[in-house]
Amino acid sequence: MDVSQPKLTSKILWLMAISSGLVVANNYYNQPLLGLMAKDFNVSESKISGITMFTQIGYACGLFFLIPLGDMFRRKKIILIDFIFIIGSLLAMSISPSVELLIPISFIIGFTSVIPQLFIPMAATLASADEKPKAVGFVMSGLLIGILGSRVLSGYIGDIYGWREMYYIAVLIMCVLYILIYFYLPEIYPSFKGSYKNLMLSLIQLFKSNSSLRSAALRGGLSFASLSAFWTPLVFHLEENFHLSDGNASNIAGKFGLIGAFGALAAALIGKVISKYNKNTILVFTTLMILLSWIIFYYGGNNYIGLTLGIILIDIGVQSTQITNQSIIFSNHPEVGNRVNTIYMTSYFIGGSLGTFISAYAFERYNWVGVIGVGSSFALLMLIFHLFSTKK
Repeated sequence: MDVSQPKLTSKILWLMAISSGLVVANNYYNQPLLGLMAKDFNVSESKISGITMFTQIGYACGLFFLIPLGDMFRRKKIILIDFIFIIGSLLAMSISPSVELLIPISFIIGFTSVIPQLFIPMAATLASADEKPKAVGFVMSGLLIGILGSRVLSGYIGDIYGWREMYYIAVLIMCVLYILIYFYLPEIYPSFKGSYKNLMLSLIQLFKSNSSLRSAALRGGLSFASLSAFWTPLVFHLEENFHLSDGNASNIAGKFGLIGAFGALAAALIGKVISKYNKNTILVFTTLMILLSWIIFYYGGNNYIGLTLGIILIDIGVQSTQITNQSIIFSNHPEVGNRVNTIYMTSYFIGGSLGTFISAYAFERYNWVGVIGVGSSFALLMLIFHLFSTKK
């Protein structure tokens, strides 16, 4: 590690973990609010689900075009500039007069809310070799708690006050976080010397030359596709099959996010013990957990107990897969952490947007059974690919 870089202290690690959770939450506030938005603008379920899909597409694009800059420019400077655009897009979301405007605004929210993916390789860079998995797992736990907490908070705020108020609150949170980062986040200096064009071309070379990175990227994309296939239509499933009102469905969908906290705890645990076990074996078990969750959703998805058990399994499975994948790619290429993370996370969110898109239409045509078919297919593809790739 470059001696000019600061050491990873507990205070810095906590700041990165909390910041990751609060920023990534911007991408997920919309999920429990989709029913309220659809009613407000009088549009179909599949059309309003475009908000979630374009947020994820925006996130994937932000990962691809912005995150590599962390290897080229000072990271703190990039983060602070990006915050200005995050705050502006959230404010625009809160005052948007039409669903047609919500779609591009959602894309911008996703595009700008990629800061956690600067913090994760940053933690890996600053940590000592034996502490890298633990540091990555800790920041990932903050990110995952942010994802889960965002659903709980937005479901509650949406039920009591309305969906627009949630985005006003998000603006305030980002303003406070900007101040904390400005004063307490250390500067990380770039490792890449060259043009932006060469920086982007290096992504292609990294992808072509590293089979473990390609495998991790595909596993990550399929796992997040399976997870997104569940969360996006959940509020509509609660409305139609549990006979709940828009507000109650949003609130309950948000509360299910608390159950997913098991995934965040699993991420922290996996980060601590991953170096002691065979990573390929861990990935087999985590993939089987995701597949098992869809079996539970099929037989028990129309009652709260079944949904609860399934959510616990799918969150633990997906987040443990995530930590294992990132441990593999960061260990192999520590000097280009932002770029390998760009490749991995771009694939991850392309998978998520694909899962959202297909499951929204599957629910509209085939209801919950269609969602089961979509989510379980992604999980099964992931298992087949992993077993095939490890035998080569």
